[in-house]
Amino acid sequence: MKRFPTITTESGRYFLTDRIREEVDFQTSAQSRGIRPPSVQKPVPPDSRIVVLPDRESWSIPPCDLQAAIAARESHRSFTSGPLSLDELAFLLWATQGVRAELHEAAVLRTVPSAGCRHPFETYLAVMRVDGLEPGIYRYLPLDHSLVMEKEMDKLPAHLAAAARGQRFCGQAAVTFIWTVIPSRTEWRYVEASYKVIALDAGHVCQNLYLACEAIVAGTCAIAAYNQTLLDELLGVDGDEEFSVYMAPVGKVAV
Repeated sequence: MKRFPTITTESGRYFLTDRIREEVDFQTSAQSRGIRPPSVQKPVPPDSRIVVLPDRESWSIPPCDLQAAIAARESHRSFTSGPLSLDELAFLLWATQGVRAELHEAAVLRTVPSAGCRHPFETYLAVMRVDGLEPGIYRYLPLDHSLVMEKEMDKLPAHLAAAARGQRFCGQAAVTFIWTVIPSRTEWRYVEASYKVIALDAGHVCQNLYLACEAIVAGTCAIAAYNQTLLDELLGVDGDEEFSVYMAPVGKVAV
């Protein structure tokens, strides 16, 4: 079992400051040493099941007043039994990690900000009720605006609830968004100064999910309390080079 330093109030508060930049030698970064950047999207295994998602030109999503969405934003832990449409899921994925432009191999502009344009996250979906999708674990491919089926799973709601430390509404949602981080994408540029900005980037992503849910009469609830080992195992990630950092169930809400 790995052993880690004990976190103290002092060290925790230090993490929230930006004093680390005064101590880091950025000339040691992989970028400064001329090393190619990590891929902005995980590769897809051969013979994978791919689902091409509707795009902005074809989906049917009603317009949403931004001021009203901000005013109405709240966390929801109760959902109806209704499914999401594939259009609605495609819209939520675009709103949280959609690609606006590919500048070059080290920079992809998305619908959310990220420190240094590094975008270290992968989006996984635990799908329970989405029209046109079999239940299971999927991963979003932002460069292709598609999904790859990672695995089918029996009793997925129960596994989700266990991974979320007994928060059963994760499995009662239509879909639960789960974000993992690949730290090397940000470390390539910022080395030891990466970790605070990765945490900030996660907040940008989830806030967009909250606001986008308002457009489709859905709700979500950000969750940062989970069992690291169980959630990583559910997704099939190694827990070191890639690990879960945030989750958010999404479902239709009563009006």
